[in-house]
Amino acid sequence: MGVATTKRSRVAIDTRPLRIPAYRRLWGSTAIVAVGSQFTVVAVPKQIYDLTGSSGFVGLAGAFGLVPLLIFGLWGGAIADAFDRRTVILVTNVGVAATSVAFWVQAVVGANVWIVLSLLAVQQAFVAINMPTRTASVARLVPPDLIASATALTATVGSFGMVFGPLLAGALMPFTGLPILYLVDAIVLVLATVIVSGLPKMAPLDGVRRRAGLKDIADGFRYVAAKNVLLASFLLDIIAMVAGMPRALFPEMAERTFGDPHGGGIALGLLYASIPIGALLFGLFSGWLSNISRHGVGVTASVIVWGLAIIGFGLAGHLWLAVTFMVIAGAADMVSMVYRSAILQTAVTDEMRGRMQGVFTVVVAGGPRIADLLHGWGAAGVGTAAAATGGGVLVIVLTVLAVVCLPAFWRYRATTG
Repeated sequence: MGVATTKRSRVAIDTRPLRIPAYRRLWGSTAIVAVGSQFTVVAVPKQIYDLTGSSGFVGLAGAFGLVPLLIFGLWGGAIADAFDRRTVILVTNVGVAATSVAFWVQAVVGANVWIVLSLLAVQQAFVAINMPTRTASVARLVPPDLIASATALTATVGSFGMVFGPLLAGALMPFTGLPILYLVDAIVLVLATVIVSGLPKMAPLDGVRRRAGLKDIADGFRYVAAKNVLLASFLLDIIAMVAGMPRALFPEMAERTFGDPHGGGIALGLLYASIPIGALLFGLFSGWLSNISRHGVGVTASVIVWGLAIIGFGLAGHLWLAVTFMVIAGAADMVSMVYRSAILQTAVTDEMRGRMQGVFTVVVAGGPRIADLLHGWGAAGVGTAAAATGGGVLVIVLTVLAVVCLPAFWRYRATTG
């Protein structure tokens, strides 16, 4: 590596993991799915609303998606530790692709809302098994010193999909209709499956035969409880997401604080896009993250910055200022996610990585949804500004308390060899 490349990597995103063919395959499949999967994310609630005319049914889709993620996220982690991870990724990719084809068929022939909701639940079950298996595979494909960089690459392309996927789907929908959105997602998933079929086999390293049953899941929870570093990592993410994720307030604030018309407007779109925009922009200049070994300090600092940004968001009286604070929050969340993921890869033995990623999936999926409930209730009682600001304050206070009670997390250094 030349001097110029070294200097650039300290600022620009570190692309060294892409030099590893196996990781490049895994990342490439993730990259194309990142945009394509957003087509279904947009199409499902639109179709449900078209079928029912009810936002209540659209909200019900959240429950149909969350429950499989919670159940199969934990079970999927155990499966990832019990079987060859390449095989698990391939099988679940096929399952997700098959449900996308089913979405396309029902959109063409016409179906009722319960078929759409049921397909969503089935698809999310496959996704919940696929996600922890993919993430647990990274440490088998890249050396320890590149895990943070590999995580940043994956997270950045995911943020890209979250920003541009819905925009592209919204632009195409008036011309192509919902069935084509589902079909595009299915085609993309088939292509991703072909790409990951070239991955090496990743059977359990310890040679122990497991059944991926309740005992194995319980062993994963006991493993978390026994390791303060992992416990603190999950706890800080729960604190940030439950106490400080104000997205349930976006519709009311867009209209009452920032002047959107009753039917929705630019403010609402900007508020929803601001966090992934922040994550994407920061991810593009995340090369320096791999130079920091104090991952516990990195997570703690980024969660505190998240809390400060949420306080600023709650106090902001102008749209541009509110969006700026949420972009900062998105950047902080990117740092936290990169280091937390790196900790789960390096501080965990291979036979436990799948189960830890399963717990990670449940925390990531469940925390914001609990936050929606708490912030919604809080805003009804004290108003949106107080609910958001109070949540940010609570994030900072609880983070400091958690790190004081679990000091091993603050002292944690990443493995570099």
